[in-house]
Amino acid sequence: MTNEHPPKRLRRLPPGAAPAAWQSQFRGALGWRHPLRYIRAHLQTWWHNRLPKSDTLTLTQRNVYILPTRPGWMLAFTLLLLLVASINYQLNLGYLLTFLLAGSAVVGMHVCHSNLRGITLLLTPPEPVHAGQAVTLTVRLSSERKHTRYGIGMGVIGADPTHAPLAWTDVPAQGSAQLKVSFPSPERGLHPLPPLSAQTLFPLGTFRVWTVWRPASGVLVYPEPESHPPPLPPGEPQAGSSGAARVQSTGEFDGVRAYRRGDPLKAVVWRKAAQAFSSGRDDLVSRDALSHQRQQLWLDHAQCGGAGLEARLSRLTAWVLMADRQGLDFGLRVPGREIPPDQGSAHRARCLEALAIC
Repeated sequence: MTNEHPPKRLRRLPPGAAPAAWQSQFRGALGWRHPLRYIRAHLQTWWHNRLPKSDTLTLTQRNVYILPTRPGWMLAFTLLLLLVASINYQLNLGYLLTFLLAGSAVVGMHVCHSNLRGITLLLTPPEPVHAGQAVTLTVRLSSERKHTRYGIGMGVIGADPTHAPLAWTDVPAQGSAQLKVSFPSPERGLHPLPPLSAQTLFPLGTFRVWTVWRPASGVLVYPEPESHPPPLPPGEPQAGSSGAARVQSTGEFDGVRAYRRGDPLKAVVWRKAAQAFSSGRDDLVSRDALSHQRQQLWLDHAQCGGAGLEARLSRLTAWVLMADRQGLDFGLRVPGREIPPDQGSAHRARCLEALAIC
């Protein structure tokens, strides 16, 4: 295949393009997939599914694995060349160098395996995050041995290293260390945590010792809040009440009164106070509790317009956060579920969870 007559299905490359570029396009045009990668991915999935799930893992000889690294294979090839040359030319110093390096590699193999074996991993269940944010896992590594464990790394198996890099630490003797492993969050919903890997290359880097860990915890991903949401919808009057207070376009209730000594600070309408101070007045106003009780703020799925499901959930998420910041009582209506009006962090978490699994 030459640059002058490329296949019709392939994009024409500039003159002098590398043959690898043509090969890559040719494979993409034919839907070619490397059979070894395909087999490896299926074997890895099958192997991971056989591992039990647990938030605590103690590393033993049964779940710690070891293989040479690329530098390790290069060292083995170099030792083979040194041995052949020493045998061919009867070089005593060559024998000495070969067996000295080979002995060092064998000792490094045992030290590397011992550096990871015996560590206990404990995962703290992650906090819920919004879509688009990074999920952060906190892992505590504990060791009861009398020597320090150097160069212990942890990461998410299969994740892009640029977005989920390995986290490294040293575990002190008869002590513990903490690692934070991050990875991009999936779409909204409740998801199982991906398998994690703990590894070490200490001391020579010629061997890689690792383990595979499947945590039992999951991560709850809330919808991503709308960046510029409209104001909160007006409150709905309660049954049997009249003259109910309404909600202004700024999200504040109309039912206010003059500040009275002894009113809690959270009842002060600070936005109106700031406007009064800027105009040279020192009038403070408080929310009228009676007026507040005559109306209810409902965040309804039907109030979000004709947008799609994800856009509606995004707007409801922004409204939930907005109402919670203002300390308002609010309820939530989504298809198949209704949460009565309340306030506080627990109520906010219930509403966001309902939006996540809607």
